[in-house]
Amino acid sequence: MHKTLLASGAALAGAVLAALPATAQPAGGMPPKQVGVLEVARQSVPRVVTLPGRAVAASDTAIRPRVGGIITEILYTPGQLIEAGTPMFRIEERTYQANLAGAEAQVASARAQVTQAQSSFERTQQLLGSGTTQAQVEQAQATLDQAVAGLQSAEADLTLAEADLEWTTVTTPISGFASVAAASVGDLVTAGQAEAMATVTQLDPIEVDMYEPSSRFLSVLDDINDGNLRLNDELNAVLTLENGREYQAVGELVAPGVTVSTSTGSIDTRFRFDNPDNLLLPGMFLRGQVELGVTEAFLVSQSAANRDKIGNLSAWVVVDGAVQQRPLTEDGSYQQQWIVTEGLEDGDILVVDGLTGLTEGAEVVSVPVTFDDQGVVRETAAPDADAPATDAPPTADAAPAESPAADAPPADMPAADPAAEAPADAPATE
Repeated sequence: MHKTLLASGAALAGAVLAALPATAQPAGGMPPKQVGVLEVARQSVPRVVTLPGRAVAASDTAIRPRVGGIITEILYTPGQLIEAGTPMFRIEERTYQANLAGAEAQVASARAQVTQAQSSFERTQQLLGSGTTQAQVEQAQATLDQAVAGLQSAEADLTLAEADLEWTTVTTPISGFASVAAASVGDLVTAGQAEAMATVTQLDPIEVDMYEPSSRFLSVLDDINDGNLRLNDELNAVLTLENGREYQAVGELVAPGVTVSTSTGSIDTRFRFDNPDNLLLPGMFLRGQVELGVTEAFLVSQSAANRDKIGNLSAWVVVDGAVQQRPLTEDGSYQQQWIVTEGLEDGDILVVDGLTGLTEGAEVVSVPVTFDDQGVVRETAAPDADAPATDAPPTADAAPAESPAADAPPADMPAADPAAEAPADAPATE
């Protein structure tokens, strides 16, 4: 009996000791938070600025008459592409044909007078000293000069009369698309009138005015002077249409702005784009991206940085297993990433995933990640093991649930009490 009590006490003490480690574990302890990180390095980043813009026609001509008269015919189809020199309107010609005939007659009369004056001058000059005086010779010379001048004047009038007759057919000076006529057959028009008869607009190529704030212009100049920005030899621009579609053409700089608008405070810079499909129309609002040059900076995903209430940018970095918040200085963005010029160093471990709930100095577990082509964070693939993970044998703590121990009794069978089954007078085992 005494031995039985000793065995029961030893079993109870062993059970208590086995339970001690579980009760001694600190309550509420949380493992370090896992965060996705990547190592940053300074690199050459294109400096791209996004500017609002508006399309303007490279050439837009108002068609006005150069002579007056009644419109007798409209010679073009509105909305169609016409070439330079294409007739558009015809004005009544009768008056100008008569003027031309009169100018031709004046030229013929002036030529006859020149012929007569020339003959008179030659005879007078031959008779000098034998019946004519020097004064008579000089008079004949003056008459000849007047006749020549009269001929030149008549020929000039003839040229004007020919031009007036030619201008009765109104043509376009440029190639482009013709508008609907603002004048009708039978309307009376006058030379140089204020109201245009039609307009012709050239759409290919087309030009785009982009507006840059003067403050940004000064910032770019400071970066150039400080050596932080290397300008490209040529400035090109890419357009985004109003529906978000990128226009598949690269424009070239036509003229940089040299004045600042007093109403908007912006500088107007003009670019020219090929427009073979006539997709860009004058007056259309656009968004342009201009690559100014290259700067040395860090690229930080916009999802990995945040701004406080006053707009200061910051990000989290891992130092000795704990996170620290770093203030950043950015100089624009490139492909959904901030261009960071200050606040980071080569080799810094930047937190890009798992940012929620981070506090200064909190311990973390760094998991290397990367960004895919869509900008989504992906965990860096671990190197392949010798054997597939699925073939690894389960551990002792992870034994299959469907393999009960062979000696375990069925769930509905009560466990046997060894003490109850042993005879009362049986000797205790040691």
